[in-house]
Amino acid sequence: MEANRTNTVEEEANCSIPKGGPIYISNLISPLTSVPEFQNSVLRQLQELEAELDSPQLAESEDICVDDLKILKEEELVEMALKEAFKEDERVENASEGLENGSNSGYHTRSRKEHAVENASTSIEPSNGCPGTDLDGAATDRKNGSKKQKRRRMNDRHVEDTYIKKVDELAKIKQKQDEDKATAKLHALNAISKISEGSIPSSDKIERMKSLRFTSSSGKAKSADVKEHIPVLYPETILCVEVYHNIRKWSKVQEFLVLGRQTLTEIKDKICCLTDQVMQKAGRYDPSGYFLIEDIFFNDLRDPCAVDYSEPIFYWLRNSPDDAMKKWESIITGELQQKQRSVLGSVTPSRLPHFKAADMHKTRFCDFRFQLGARYLYCHQGDCKHTIVIRDMRSIHPDDVQNRAAYPIMIFQLKPRVQKCSVCKITRASKVTLDDKWARENPCYFCDYCYSLLHSKDESPLYGEFSVFDYLHE
Repeated sequence: MEANRTNTVEEEANCSIPKGGPIYISNLISPLTSVPEFQNSVLRQLQELEAELDSPQLAESEDICVDDLKILKEEELVEMALKEAFKEDERVENASEGLENGSNSGYHTRSRKEHAVENASTSIEPSNGCPGTDLDGAATDRKNGSKKQKRRRMNDRHVEDTYIKKVDELAKIKQKQDEDKATAKLHALNAISKISEGSIPSSDKIERMKSLRFTSSSGKAKSADVKEHIPVLYPETILCVEVYHNIRKWSKVQEFLVLGRQTLTEIKDKICCLTDQVMQKAGRYDPSGYFLIEDIFFNDLRDPCAVDYSEPIFYWLRNSPDDAMKKWESIITGELQQKQRSVLGSVTPSRLPHFKAADMHKTRFCDFRFQLGARYLYCHQGDCKHTIVIRDMRSIHPDDVQNRAAYPIMIFQLKPRVQKCSVCKITRASKVTLDDKWARENPCYFCDYCYSLLHSKDESPLYGEFSVFDYLHE
């Protein structure tokens, strides 16, 4: 048992993720949904598919070959045409060679018989010295040459006709494939428009679709050190959650696969932020934080020293409703509606949501509603704010990790940018100085060894007219 458990843990340390993913359109946001609603819709679609497969109409329809559904490129079509044409050409040549061999054998048999008859006749009747025999042979050779030329011309015409027929057939196949592609694209766009309930613009303005990849470049996802195996309970749903940089809002820093039955604190503990490391080094680490998803503040109050970050916000909402309404309108209305308001003078007023609060460690992903692709807020360390996006939701796959203890699984992490020591240019920097008179740059980066050589002697500082900080990464 221990050996099997060890092997399972080693396999999950570098686990594979099923390839593929949904069709993803940039800036597309789904309607409000939840994990139970998704599971019910999947079950309903499976039941409809089973009913359709068992229908008598499908049983009476013709079977479809997989090769008929394959989309062929133009290069593959040309290669197929050349191969079939060459095969046809070889068959024609073999047939013509057989005919020529048969005719030549018949000609040689007839010539031997005629020659025997001529010899017999010459033995009976004396020759008068006429050169008739040579003239007959030359005429026979000319006839045979003309027959060969006719056969070659006929073969060439046959090969040419074969090429033309193959090209016409392949052109029809290509045309049918183009029609099938257009029909499939139209069907996909109609399905997406039904799902988004009219939130997608016209087809000429739709951006180019691209596949949402669940895997990294290597196709592997490294999970944390897992010392126990907890089987996944079915039916289970996997959500793809993205975390973005606190300053460079457009830069994604991490991406996780999380189970629908996991709590929000499990993914919060996996999020890596430089602010947490800086506050830990400074001895001012704050375990508090919250997720703002739709109209609910999910507060992390596990630690007795934790602070409810949403309390001041609720106080402001209660005591300053007008300011809160203006702030809310500036958030939900974009630049376009603000310009419309300045021109038209009035816009349809929006309602301030009825915000609520809940405990993060008691809330699972399957307990609240959300929108796929929408931007939500994660706040920690007082005022360090990240955008989080629940990008996708799908049923668990047999190729997924079947150990609940391994989740959340990080499938992407932005490689941090690290400065080297400005002195030796070799070692990774561990300190940064400001307004240092002996430094060539401001700020200047040092490793521990170079910093001690330039700024201290016998563990006492040489001068103190500068500021020094611990350096981690950018």
